[in-house]
Order: sequence, then C-alpha cells, then structure tokens
Amino acid sequence: MSVAELHPWKEPPATIVFVGGGPRTVGLLERFAASAPDLLDGRDVEIHVVDPYPVGGGRIWRREQSRLLWMNSMTSDVTIFTDESVDCDGPIVPGPDLATWVAGEGAVILEKAGLEQPGPMDFPPRLVQAEYLAWVWERVVRDLPATVTTHRERAVELTADQRVVLESGREIAADAVILALGYLDRLPTASESAWAAQAADAGLTYIPPGYTADVDLDGLWPKSPVIVRGFGQAFIDLMVLLTEGRGGWYDECEGLLTYHPSGDEPILYVGSRRGVPYHAKLGYTVAGTKPVPTRYLTAEALGDGLLDFDRDVAPLIDKELAYAHYKQLFTAHPERVVGSWTEFENALDEWTPGFEAVAASAVPDPADRFVRSEIDRPLAGRSFEDRAGFERFMTGLIEGDLVRRADPAYSADLAVFNALLSIYSVLSRAITEGQLSDEDRVRKVETEWHGFFSFVASGPPPRRLEELLALHRAGIVRFAGPDLDVAIDNDHFVAKSPGVDGEIQARAFVEARLPRPDVLATTDPLLRGLLDSGALAADELFAADGTSLGGGQLKADSQCRAIRADGSTHEALFLLGPSVSGSAGSSGFSRPHFNGPGFRQNDAVARDLLKLLAPTVRKEERHAS
Repeated sequence: MSVAELHPWKEPPATIVFVGGGPRTVGLLERFAASAPDLLDGRDVEIHVVDPYPVGGGRIWRREQSRLLWMNSMTSDVTIFTDESVDCDGPIVPGPDLATWVAGEGAVILEKAGLEQPGPMDFPPRLVQAEYLAWVWERVVRDLPATVTTHRERAVELTADQRVVLESGREIAADAVILALGYLDRLPTASESAWAAQAADAGLTYIPPGYTADVDLDGLWPKSPVIVRGFGQAFIDLMVLLTEGRGGWYDECEGLLTYHPSGDEPILYVGSRRGVPYHAKLGYTVAGTKPVPTRYLTAEALGDGLLDFDRDVAPLIDKELAYAHYKQLFTAHPERVVGSWTEFENALDEWTPGFEAVAASAVPDPADRFVRSEIDRPLAGRSFEDRAGFERFMTGLIEGDLVRRADPAYSADLAVFNALLSIYSVLSRAITEGQLSDEDRVRKVETEWHGFFSFVASGPPPRRLEELLALHRAGIVRFAGPDLDVAIDNDHFVAKSPGVDGEIQARAFVEARLPRPDVLATTDPLLRGLLDSGALAADELFAADGTSLGGGQLKADSQCRAIRADGSTHEALFLLGPSVSGSAGSSGFSRPHFNGPGFRQNDAVARDLLKLLAPTVRKEERHAS
C-alpha cells in the first residue's frame, strides 16, 4: 500500500529554492528550523540552495581567499544566532557568537585549518568567519525538518510557473523561491568604460571599482607608482595584498612597527574626497554604553509626508549626534566641562544659532567638542605648499586618531558611534516609507550620510593604521591629498589635489571602492531576465532636474515579497539583501544582545514562508481520516 493510500490527507513535499547561499540564507533557515515545529505541521519539505560559492560563507566569506584579509568587526561583535534581546514571534534558539565559538567548538576547527585563535577584542581573519559560518550551516542543516540539496552553480532563469533554471540546464519546480543574492556585480558605468578604453589605448593599467579580493592586481608593477583613489576598506585590503601579500613583513620594537619590503611592492599614492583614512575602530568598551532610541530624529518628528533632507532631517541628525556626545562627556567626564548638564541639555533642545558659543563656553577643550562638519572634513580649508609638509601633517593626524580611539577618556566617541546606529534605523524606515525623494535618497543618504557613517563608524582595525604608518615610513605609501582629481595626459595618469601643490604621475590607477549598487545595471542573468519580463520591479532614479541617478533597489513589500512591474505582489517569491528595498540587516553581522533588525526580519519571513507551505487540510480533518 502506498503512502498516499495510508495517508490520503498527506500533501506532497513542498519545494523551496534559495538563490544565494551566504549568511542571509543561513540565518533565514535557522529561523525556519526554529518555527517549523509550530507551523509546518509535519509536511515534508525539500530545500535547494543554489550558489556557485560554498554555502555558509558565500562569495564574501569563502574559504578560498587570502588569510591576510581581516574582518572589520571584533570577534565579540559577531553572531548569527538569536538571543534574549531579539524581539520576534519565533522561539529563541541560542547559539554561540563568534567569540564563544572560537573559544569552544571552533578551537579544534581553527587549529586544523592552520588559523590562530583570536581573542574577543581581536579583528579576526575573514577565514575565521568562513569557518564559523560553515559550522553554523552544518548545525542549521542538522536542525532542519527537511532534506537539503546544494547546487554549486548559478541560477540563470526563473520561469512564470516558478521553475528555477540552473546553468547546467537542470530545472527545479518550486513552491517558493527566496532570492538572497548579496552584493551584485554590475556593468561598468559610462565613465568607467571610458576610463578603461582610454587607458587601454595609452597602454596604462586601470582597475575600476570592485571587491578587492576578486581583483587582478598583476598589472601593478613592483616599485612603480600607482595612483589610488579611495581611503576606506577597499584601500586597506589593497594595501595588505600589495605588501604582505607580496612577501613583505613587519616587526615591532618598543611599540613601533617597521615594515621590511620584499621589493615586489608598488608605490601607492593614495587620496580621496576627504584625503584621510577612515577613523580606526574603537579599541575599548564602556559598561552600560549601548545604542538607545533617538531623542530628536524620531518617527513622530519626521511625520508622514515627503521630507527635504537638508531642511527636515540633517538638523535633527546634528542634534542627535551632539546630544549623544555631550551627554556622555558631562556624565562620564564632568571635570572637563563647565556648568550643569541640565542647562546644557536645554541649550541643545533649543538648538539656536548661538549653540556653538554655548558649547565653547561649557567645554573649554576644542578636542572635547562635537562639530560634525569638522569631523567629516578634517582637511577642509587647509592647503600645503609642499608634499613633505602635507605628509608630516597626515602622519600626525593618523597618530592622533590611533591614540584617541584607544582611550576611554574620549568615550563620547563611543556614544556617537552608538547614536549613528540608532540614526541609521530611523533613516532606513523613512526611506522604506517613501519619505525622501530619489535625489535625497541617493545623494544625501546613500552618498553623503553613508559616507560619513562609514568614515566614523566603519573604519579599519587600529593595527591597520599602524601598518599604514609603517608603510609610509618605508616609502611604500604616500599621501596624495583631498578631492583628488585624476586625468590621462599622453601616456600617464596625472593626479592633482587642490590641497597640496604639485602633481603625481603614474602608469596605473586604482579606484579603491565598491561600485555603487544599481540593480538595473546588474550582470546577473536571473535578475536581468526577471526585470526585463516585469516579474520584478526596480526604481529608475532621477534628480529634480531630470538627471538620471541610475537604478535603485528591487521593490519588495513589508513582508519581503517581490513586487512586479505592474505593482502586484508575488506571494511565493521573497527578496532579501542589500539590493532590496526595506531589507534589514544588510550592512553587516548583528552584534550579540543587540536585537538586530536582520534577526527580526528573518524570523518574520521564515514564519510567512512556513505558513505558505503548511498543509491546507485542517488537523481535525486529518485526525478524522
């Protein structure tokens, strides 16, 4: 007798296809496993995960990358498991954060992989995170009430009747599809194409924006000058791969790093819009200091209408950051202020044009004051007649940043960091609810605001800036200046900065940054087909004067279900990741005990998915049969 005859009520297995096998898929499946006993009601499920890279780490966190590349977070600041802080409907299923795993079950795994065991305050190699995610994936699969099949290839098409077509030609009929594609490769912009063509004609090496770990650096020749535009994470990775990655090494004597070149390094002339590297990550913690709800930049203050960023939002951001900074200063370091916090708080609430004079009177040391414009552009208004003088100034600036970011006497910086996280969540909600114009969203939030956030809160580990200084002392890294302009003149790239006299010539130029996300320019064949057919929708963004701002993100509703070009919602196609509107937690891993928005969204999507797949026949009817 067949299973169908024994259980006439039993439905056939449900099939789910995940396109993308990185951390987002792992986290979503963990939440799926947690709620399945309550919602799946015994239905068999078959799960397929499609990704050309290994499931768990995906492309960014794969094992096959240089062990010299580090995470941008401390070991203790990363987890993929929910804890008691997470506010969600599904059950909490605790698991080890990265620091706990490293000290426990991960110790043997790391030893076998030839990786050192990082401490909780260390910035571990990305390969450590790759091992953690691989372990998490195996645990999640063990807990899933489903059969799991992985496919190490690309998905190239999703048909109207919900069949996922793979590169190999195999087709998988799905009851539900989740696109969790992570960061997407994109076509070059018109400017990048022009650069590439001109460089090729002149026999020059041009490297456009891209993920540094995947970039071919062979065209950057030993001892030859290279112009680098970009001073964030992409530059730090480039610096590491072109120095230690080419055989150089460091030693330390009395706290000072010395770099020993291998002779294979190029000479890097680095500049950017600001002209300075991102601030080092904070090297301390303060008990009880954590992100708190915003005071000024609130949903109530923003209302529900269309906002002008400069008029309605930016002043509230300035007040929010100033409040966080000065409250911590008055509370933790009262010996450095004059007057009472109550009086100062009243002045903050009023935020009149005379506030800077109030701050100067109450806070004698300029180093203790918060002026966002000065923090954002430390080289503004400065000019240098010779490069040697500029480089001495830069060295002092970076040394001062390292000292300050390691000193809890400046814990107001930590308060600002936490306020930035809270502000980001409010801005994300305003964007999701359509309160900002396309122009404000792209130019003010995604460019200016995100740039300031990254500069202050998402900089490199302190050790990396120490290495930067050592490389400068060794003559491997030179500082090119702010607002760096690059052009091709005959057979050279030429770089100039309005802040530093002179020019730099080189036969190689690297744009050290990630390309701006633009789903309309994606090279992914699956997404291109869905957009062309109208099965997916994405914004094409324009400024008020009609200037194109490029493509925006894929459109999804509040439940992360795909929105078609005709405005209808696809009930069984879910979208998650940095290229999707309203996708939470896409900027990085959640910290333990932080109630990360990515956890909350993963839980809600997992439960919606389970309800979609649950048997349609009521339990009472099954019992009767």
